[in-house]
Amino acid sequence: MSQQKGDEWTMYAAEMNETMLAALERNVEAQTQFVESWLDALEETPEMSTETISEGLNGYARAYEVWMNAAEQQFERASDAFEGEDVSANEFRDIWLNSANEAFKEVMGTSAFAAATGQTVEDALEMQREVDEAAQSTLRTLGFATEGDIDEVAERLVELERRQHAVETKLDRLLDAMDVEG
Repeated sequence: MSQQKGDEWTMYAAEMNETMLAALERNVEAQTQFVESWLDALEETPEMSTETISEGLNGYARAYEVWMNAAEQQFERASDAFEGEDVSANEFRDIWLNSANEAFKEVMGTSAFAAATGQTVEDALEMQREVDEAAQSTLRTLGFATEGDIDEVAERLVELERRQHAVETKLDRLLDAMDVEG
């Protein structure tokens, strides 16, 4: 019986180790991807001041501290589990999810992040405008109606409907006047 409990404990400990290691690896990968994309965005934002960049780096440092605290919490809870305390896998997940939220808030709350995000949105809108212009040009070249052509026709139709309504109103008044006289 004692051997069986020892085997169960060994299997449990091995499973916890694997789970903890997998979670740690996923979180380190996520953090690395986030930092790389954030640094790329910062590099592509030319008008950012040194002060703004410094604030952004401080935000990242605070986020890194949050991640390290999460790793420490996870290690402590894993130690508690090895000592026999009932620690659920959900608790490990929650440590990382809460830490990720807090870390992202630290970075996303900086003016550097706002500037980089603004630059990214501006670049995306510019690219969309260029694609729209190219599409309109291609449609025009192929002899298809462009969005501008359709808008122009729609405006003309609205104007024709307005004029038709005005003519109908005048015609109704004339008919009413003829009925009164006759």
